[in-house]
Amino acid sequence: MRVKDRRSGFTFVEIMLVVVIIGILASMILPRLGGRSEEARKAVASADINASIATALDMFELDNGQYPEKIDDLITKPSYANNWNGPYLKKKPVDPWKREYIYKPTADKKDYELTSYGKDGVAGGADDITNKETAGSTE
Repeated sequence: MRVKDRRSGFTFVEIMLVVVIIGILASMILPRLGGRSEEARKAVASADINASIATALDMFELDNGQYPEKIDDLITKPSYANNWNGPYLKKKPVDPWKREYIYKPTADKKDYELTSYGKDGVAGGADDITNKETAGSTE
């Protein structure tokens, strides 16, 4: 007959000690990671504004000699575009906060401003992200 070894597993105290240590480590690490998600959202919005959407807008301008009247013109052909080679975007772009980017062409359609109002969703907030040098820009 075999005798079982009583030390073959972990005791309840040992398991609880490991759980407490993991809890302490998590409480030290998670607050640091919490702010990173907002920074990542800002970086994504900035990349969209200054690269992804900007490239589509520039391609439209190269083909048609002017920037589009509205961002939807990158997806479906507008009546004024004589040399439209789109779609330039697959779908209407939204910022990381699930709101549409604000697109404003200049009166002569030779330039544009593209903006995300950031986390607060309010124009002129400190978290606005834009392609133009303005107060509150976080480029």
